[in-house]
Amino acid sequence: MRTPIFLCSICNVSSGSCSEDCAFCSQSAFYEADIQRYKFKSMQEILEEAKYAKAHGAIGFCLVTAGKGLDKKKLEYISEAVKTVKEALPDFENIIACNGTASLEQLKILKEAGATSYNHNLESSREFYPNIVTSHSWDERYQTCLHVKQAGLNLVCGGIFGLGESEADRISFVAAIKSLQPMVVPINFFHPNDALPIKEKPLDIDKALELITYVRHEMPEAIIMVAGGREFTFGARQAEIFGAGANSIVIGNYLTTQGNLPDADIAMIHSLGLGIAKTCHG
Repeated sequence: MRTPIFLCSICNVSSGSCSEDCAFCSQSAFYEADIQRYKFKSMQEILEEAKYAKAHGAIGFCLVTAGKGLDKKKLEYISEAVKTVKEALPDFENIIACNGTASLEQLKILKEAGATSYNHNLESSREFYPNIVTSHSWDERYQTCLHVKQAGLNLVCGGIFGLGESEADRISFVAAIKSLQPMVVPINFFHPNDALPIKEKPLDIDKALELITYVRHEMPEAIIMVAGGREFTFGARQAEIFGAGANSIVIGNYLTTQGNLPDADIAMIHSLGLGIAKTCHG
């Protein structure tokens, strides 16, 4: 049996109407994308999604909110959600919060609530970032990642390829992630939406596989997760991501787009002679 595959599930607990202008994100209120919008899911809905994810082999469960960052109300809500999942599913190993920019103090509160990881992506290189976001800086993102490490949480940090960035941008972007030594690196591939200002064509599949291999080469000890855009970018060639260096995927739906059914992904993994990881530590 070769390296097991780590499965993670996303729970979009607060969707849409974000005040930031990220040109790649359908949740930005700037672009009026046709997506489902709601404030906060109930604790029961979150728990049902957590149970479903765990039943399908996920060891990571990520609580995601739209918006720039944490405020008092959102921090209390995410803390409650973390506690709800941990109390009902105490052996769910990796509860991840993904709630934008955060202070060291806020992250310590999430850790006390039972969160084990925090996901905050750099999205792209420092140099390219002003082309896709103007409402906040790349440096704010990097600082939040440093706060995650200081708070004693596992860092989940990656970003998006296919936004119109250059090869030099990709090298700079990966180097910045590497400098943070994250436990998990989510690699997303841009999924076009007619409402968004970015009109890039999908990356060539071979180029996308090459990028996965490059990230793996640069961060051999990290869990390399292919997340958003997997189905759209790779189509019938999704299985090739594992040979390229990925050892983790998101199962189920993404934030605003549909994913494969978990059973289909699990069948694909087993068909390759690969197992499903039972723990984040191999």
